[in-house]
Amino acid sequence: MSTKTEKDEMFFTYKNRPLVRCGDILYYGSMADPYVIKLEIKSKKKHLDLDVADKVTVQLMSTDPTIRTRKKIVKTSEKNGLYLALDIADAWLERALAG
Repeated sequence: MSTKTEKDEMFFTYKNRPLVRCGDILYYGSMADPYVIKLEIKSKKKHLDLDVADKVTVQLMSTDPTIRTRKKIVKTSEKNGLYLALDIADAWLERALAG
C-alpha cells in the first residue's frame, strides 16, 4: 500500500520536497511544515531561445498564520542563478526543520 496521496503527487519535487511555481515565484517545501522557502526571480537573461533566471531572491519564511506578514521572513539572500538559489534554499530549510 502506498503512503503517498494523490495530492502529494500533483506537485513537482526537488530533494523530496514540493516545488510549486506561479509566474516568477517558486515555493519550496510543504505548507504543513513550520517553514517554507520563497524563491523570487528578479531578472532573467537569454540563453539561446530560453529565458534563464539570473538574479533570484531566497527567503526562509514561517508558515504560522498568526504571525504578521513582515515578521514571517526569517532569512533572506540574493543569488545568481536558480541552481545556487535552490542549493541554499535546501540547506536553510533542512536546518530550520531540524531545529
